[in-house]
Amino acid sequence: MSMIHNLRAAVRPSLRKDGGAYDTTRAAGESSAVVDCAVYRDGVRLPSDDGLTPRAAIRQARRDGGFAWIGLHEPTEDEFAGVAAEFGLHPLAVEDAVHAHQRPKLERYDDTLFAVFKTIHYVEHDELTATSEVVETGEVMCFTGRDFFITVRHGGQGSLRALRHRLQDDPELLAKGPSAVLHSIADHVVDGYIAVADAMQDDIDDVETEVFSPGRRGGVSRGVDSARIYQLKREVLEFKRAVSPLMRPMQLLSERPMRLVDPDIQKYFRDVADHLARVQEQVVGFDELLNSILQANLAQASVAQNEDMRKITSWAAIIAVPTMVCGVYGMNFEHMPELHWRYGYPVIMGITVALCLGIHRTLKRNGWL
Repeated sequence: MSMIHNLRAAVRPSLRKDGGAYDTTRAAGESSAVVDCAVYRDGVRLPSDDGLTPRAAIRQARRDGGFAWIGLHEPTEDEFAGVAAEFGLHPLAVEDAVHAHQRPKLERYDDTLFAVFKTIHYVEHDELTATSEVVETGEVMCFTGRDFFITVRHGGQGSLRALRHRLQDDPELLAKGPSAVLHSIADHVVDGYIAVADAMQDDIDDVETEVFSPGRRGGVSRGVDSARIYQLKREVLEFKRAVSPLMRPMQLLSERPMRLVDPDIQKYFRDVADHLARVQEQVVGFDELLNSILQANLAQASVAQNEDMRKITSWAAIIAVPTMVCGVYGMNFEHMPELHWRYGYPVIMGITVALCLGIHRTLKRNGWL
């Protein structure tokens, strides 16, 4: 139970043991690509100068034991080339790490595991519009080796600095090696999915309430249009592209024995896989629900258009009566008996009004007006 507690505490937002917040700002003197570089032995970060390079870190790790953890943010090909050569990374994995927009996956290259995670961030908005951005995506690529762990992050969201600090506060967990870091990142990413899913549920509930609210004109909500629903559906599909492909890698990490994954850590990937399966079910449900809401909104719009056409047709039928009478008496024939009759005008007007009222009553009784 203590192992489970340590794992959960390490990957979820918290404060330092002294009550202070974690520092998520970049340290002074770091390059634009290397966010952090350190060596860990027995779960403790070894002291080093601020200018520790990836080459010096891996040499120290191999000399003194432990592992090196290098974090990079959006490195260029030139900036990553030296790291790739020093750690013996496969060229295909290096190419994927430098160029973003990769599909979540898990691949093995010789003695290195290469994992790709898509991070999701919920964009706060006061009101959902046809152009609202609901989710922002980023990527975290992880290289897991026997004595090193490299993270390559793309996008403005998904910083791992606070996660690193939380792991450093738990030496027992960090002593498990690079696989413990891989698990923590996977759990951190999936926990982010859960938070985004809960927030998107609120947006979908709001749209659903507006579509089926009683304050509508002709069955269509005044405040909802198909473009808003379609935009939310597009954001759900973006979310789905991050969640669904990750199911297979999590199953592999939780079920298949791997040399680079500590057996004590591997069993806890099942917990991550369970959480991910729940999120996937939510996302699939969101997609189906939005399809139903969109179809219902379009059906309501069609019903409203039919009602408008019936009203227009009804009034046209009523106006046709005086139009016909005026047309007959506007032909200026010389021999029309009613023209010289003293009561012709009031009789014709009375008949016209009576016919109009009769048609109006009939149409209203049948629900056309």
